[in-house]
Amino acid sequence: MIQLPTNYQQYLSAQDQHVVDAIRPVLMQSAADQKYGVRVVYNPGATGHQAHLDETLPYGTIIEDID
Repeated sequence: MIQLPTNYQQYLSAQDQHVVDAIRPVLMQSAADQKYGVRVVYNPGATGHQAHLDETLPYGTIIEDID
């Protein structure tokens, strides 16, 4: 099983379940590849929270942004 970095675990523990469900697959992908960090984007419109791998962030880094 893939172990998430501490930063990812801490981020998830502070989120509501709907946010966890939305971004956990991307965190798992990041942990599997161990190449890039994750940018979590909040769109106050219909989409809510989304996450994607960010090639500008080192592995294990997670940041939030507003779309």
